[in-house]
Amino acid sequence: MRKSESLFLDIRGLRYHVRRWPGTGAPKMLLLHGWMDVSASFQFVVDALRGDWDIYAPDWRGYGLTGRGKSDCYWFPDYIADLDSLLEQIQAVNLVGHSLGGNVASMYAGIRPQRVARLVNLEGFGLAAARPGQAPERYARWLDELHEPPRLRPYRNFQELAERLQQGNKRLTPERAEFLARHWGRETEQGEVVLRGDPAHKIVNPVLYRYEEVHACWQKVEAPVLWVDAAESETLKRLGLSAAEHAERRAAFRNLRYVTVPQAGHMLHHDQPEAVARLLEEFLE
Repeated sequence: MRKSESLFLDIRGLRYHVRRWPGTGAPKMLLLHGWMDVSASFQFVVDALRGDWDIYAPDWRGYGLTGRGKSDCYWFPDYIADLDSLLEQIQAVNLVGHSLGGNVASMYAGIRPQRVARLVNLEGFGLAAARPGQAPERYARWLDELHEPPRLRPYRNFQELAERLQQGNKRLTPERAEFLARHWGRETEQGEVVLRGDPAHKIVNPVLYRYEEVHACWQKVEAPVLWVDAAESETLKRLGLSAAEHAERRAAFRNLRYVTVPQAGHMLHHDQPEAVARLLEEFLE
């Protein structure tokens, strides 16, 4: 297993944790994790890379070892601003994002096209388009959840968390589940284990998903894009996007290669890290 080191950067008033798998003088790659995930989640892909890479992977605000936001909930534009500040310090031009990270990277590449040389989007196909009429109910739900904030489920120990991860993903081996549990979880003063994530991430976003605005950002992307889906993605099915809607989103990018990874679900970097690593190196090299 390739060893990583921890960097701590001052990013917009937060102590940001960035995991680095160093490769002095090698091309840089920035890996961006998804919702309720952490940077260590990319360990299996990093181990499968054959070439020499200088790899950085931040824990988003409120995840892993990064500080929590200063408000009582989280706002998507903050991820974009955090990424902008991170790139000022890390100077990486190859972006790889999974799920939430893929959505952030894809928008950013259209907002700051001169900053991105190549973009890999792993299962970051956006959300279902919202309708203005949904706003009153969404704001009401947000207010209710602010009054009764969500909590993280406690586990008896890391082993129980690892077993829960395997229940959610049947492809996850016991060894990988144990590794993830140790990085996803932390021990509390009561001796229990909870996820290393701010439960406020579970509060609904009161701002509706404005697909037209996101689509406009995608259309401004100048970098070549590798769009990677998992053949057995449960997340795409849950969003309810039709094949035509899915194709429309990919078509927003002017220079795109589309690949599907077989025998993989949404967490394709856990299910098929070797296949993902091959795709990354073929595209980024």
